[in-house]
Amino acid sequence: MAKRKPLIVILAVIMMVSILGACAKNNNNAGGSNDISANGADSQDKVTFTYFNANAGKDINTNETTIGKILEEQTGVNFKIEHLVGDANTKIGTMIAGNEYPDVLVPEGTIDKIVDAGAFIPLNDLIEEHAPNIKRVYEPYYNLMKAEDGNIYFLPLSAVIGEFIPAPNIEQGAFWVQRRVLKEYNYPKIKTLDEYLDLIRKYVADHPEEDLTGFLSLTTQDKFFAFTNAPMHLAGYPNDGGVIIDMETHEALDYGDEEMTKRWLKTLNGLNAEGLFDKSSFVDNYDQYLAKIASGKVLGFFDYRWQVGQSLNNLREAGNDDLDYMPLPIVFDENITDQYLEPPSFVNNRGIGITVSAEDPVRIIKFFNTLLEEENQILSNWGLEGETYEVDENGRFYRTPEQIKKTESEEFRESFGFKYFEYNWPRYGNGSTLESGNSHAANRQPEVAQASYSDGDRKLLEAYGVQTFSQLFAAPLDRPWYPAWSIPIEQGSPAQIFTQKKSDLQREYFPKMVLAPANDFEALWEEYYEEFNKLDVEVYEDTITEEVKKKIELVQGK
Repeated sequence: MAKRKPLIVILAVIMMVSILGACAKNNNNAGGSNDISANGADSQDKVTFTYFNANAGKDINTNETTIGKILEEQTGVNFKIEHLVGDANTKIGTMIAGNEYPDVLVPEGTIDKIVDAGAFIPLNDLIEEHAPNIKRVYEPYYNLMKAEDGNIYFLPLSAVIGEFIPAPNIEQGAFWVQRRVLKEYNYPKIKTLDEYLDLIRKYVADHPEEDLTGFLSLTTQDKFFAFTNAPMHLAGYPNDGGVIIDMETHEALDYGDEEMTKRWLKTLNGLNAEGLFDKSSFVDNYDQYLAKIASGKVLGFFDYRWQVGQSLNNLREAGNDDLDYMPLPIVFDENITDQYLEPPSFVNNRGIGITVSAEDPVRIIKFFNTLLEEENQILSNWGLEGETYEVDENGRFYRTPEQIKKTESEEFRESFGFKYFEYNWPRYGNGSTLESGNSHAANRQPEVAQASYSDGDRKLLEAYGVQTFSQLFAAPLDRPWYPAWSIPIEQGSPAQIFTQKKSDLQREYFPKMVLAPANDFEALWEEYYEEFNKLDVEVYEDTITEEVKKKIELVQGK
């Protein structure tokens, strides 16, 4: 036995050294990319997590893109991204019913259902222990991010870092008109809806052989707001959703039964009677809608730039400036000041979360943290120096004309990864600036905006006496609650039940009113108006009013 003691001692020493070495490695790497993750696997071991985005798109592995491959080299992490096919409520409802989720989820408008179902894990401790960059970016907004129980369940996509930079071009809503229409009539200055539609009428009449569509709308299940929001903008309000907020009293008014909605629907009813409205607007899916815009046959539509960007980019790539579109701040009447441009805001009911199905949330939160390193925010939005952007002697970022053309290509945006990493991840919000003073987003950098303009762009800007397209629009007024649509409404509450019933009612009646013979419009409106006012609209308005005032206090630090 005595002969075995040295061996036992040696083994004990070896085990102790191994344990101490492992502990030292763990301590030295705390918070770094080589940490031991929750399931014991070294974070440099390659891993693929699942990610579902409740928007339509092309499914892909992030490491199939240039940006995703670089991030995988840094972290060992790849994401298999699946996009929505069909209805978001149905898809998310199936997940909830089966209690089976992807590792990471961007549920868009169904986020309240996900939170209420307990599908997202709390992030507070994960951020505190493993994610200093997330804390740096989001901590100023914690009071707007925390649920009533004090937990943070998802990371919104709108945290503004640094000095706010307004967009030089239109990124949000507008009434769009084909440029050839403006060109044909010597670039008239139009402001009202009647002037806008009269121009379209005249062009269709002057080109009867071209089989043109005067006006098109988007009404698919999860994008019906593109149809119902128009009256709000025409009346001089920004996109607060289904309500307008009084600037003085901060009281909310649902405009579903207001004169502005009736006026919008009656206008479309008249367009339809003239054969200028595309009846298929109420049955086309999103892809069909985008295809029609890209076809060059549609003269006008209302929508948000981020929702039709694919079609507009395709038109620009095709190189026929006449078929491209011009955004206009159209309102009902001359005395109305438009409010299409968004003020600085924090959207706290959209974002990305880690689900209860994720087996390694530590590894995921560390990936999010890495993504928020400034050099990776530059990678996600500017790309690679010398390939997709340059830096001048003063440290200013810019793109050459060749780089601008390349980075506007949908094919390149997909392969490089801009299409997948510019949004729908923890990120610096729109309008943010980098530590260098450059814009976080390339398209908001003045040098890029100016250099990106085509000859057709410059001709339009010169004709209207502005340097950028956003200068045609009125400056946004300060709205500390903005946007009201980001206010969470509790599932099953009277306010939420109202919104669902209202949506069902409008989906039933709005197509009827637009497509009906002109003589039937008033009767249909009265019928709809009566049904609308049977709903508990006051409880919804009171809820939004109360929450708007709360949000103002939170924003103001009260």
